Amino acid sequence: MSCAVIFGGTGFIGSFLAAQLLSSGRFNKIYLYDIQPLAEKTSDYRKRMLAALPEVSVIIGDVRKEITWRPTEQVGLIANFAAVHREPGHENFEYYETNLLGAENVCAWAEQLGCNDIIFTSSISPYGPSEQAKDESSLPVPATAYGGSKLAAEKIHQTWQAADAKNRHLVIVRPGVVFGPGEGGNVSRLIKAVLHKYFFYMGNRDTRKAGTYVKELCIAMLWVLDSQKQSGQRVTLFNMSMNPGPSIAEYVQAVCRVAQVKRVVPSVPFVLLLIASMMIEVIARPLGISHPFSPVRIRKLVNSNNILPRYLESHGYQYTYSLESAFRDWKAVCPEEWS
Repeated sequence: MSCAVIFGGTGFIGSFLAAQLLSSGRFNKIYLYDIQPLAEKTSDYRKRMLAALPEVSVIIGDVRKEITWRPTEQVGLIANFAAVHREPGHENFEYYETNLLGAENVCAWAEQLGCNDIIFTSSISPYGPSEQAKDESSLPVPATAYGGSKLAAEKIHQTWQAADAKNRHLVIVRPGVVFGPGEGGNVSRLIKAVLHKYFFYMGNRDTRKAGTYVKELCIAMLWVLDSQKQSGQRVTLFNMSMNPGPSIAEYVQAVCRVAQVKRVVPSVPFVLLLIASMMIEVIARPLGISHPFSPVRIRKLVNSNNILPRYLESHGYQYTYSLESAFRDWKAVCPEEWS
């Protein structure tokens, strides 16, 4: 049986896709190619999960450079998750350096090894900020280096596919915020803020935030690849989110139901929280103190990313998880992140 190689594989999504691929019986060997082994900040849950999968091996390498490593097995699937993605956190050139060179080197490696199937995780950032709903037909207008680099990386993967259009399959997914055990991102911070009573609305109760459970994302990516092959398609770009994307209030309400707590969430003027976050940043940054009140994140909380998964909807995809059932599964497998 052939193997699968996940670039950026020791990251959040890569860990779960490895588990999904093994449980589905598609491959009996998974390689996680990454610039570092599991980071110190990796959650204990994900460390335990991967430790329980002896079929998974970590290969240390940098996708910004030519990929010279070769597995002994035939490569049946490549998933390219390698990216610089956190905003804020990086200089503009860093997004392009990793996301473009990585796309070029991964595609060149796929061509050398004769692998015809690639899944690439892009982002909803290429759409740019907008209060209007966006679907796959919407014109991308990226406003950040991250969004611009991801859009360019999509084109690099599409060029790879077009070089052998009859045989190569490409799936490009633009996910909203991806959450789940070991995420450590926006939804994890929201859960902690709600449970510990420091979450506030700031005129954003109805702001929609496209999002997906990490396990749902893995299921959907493989479903799209299978559907593509059955239908004779070769390239698919799809948005990944619950449908519709939940509002901030719906996230908060789901957290309270799953945690079985009652919370009266106060409303505070946005400008006051923004000023407070700036003051915290001025003090914390010189001292190297990490905190959840970045002005960039505060601004994001009032901006919608209402991204619609029209492709999945029109092709009859059946969701495995609702927002609440996703949270319940998360809490069941990783209760320490809900305390």
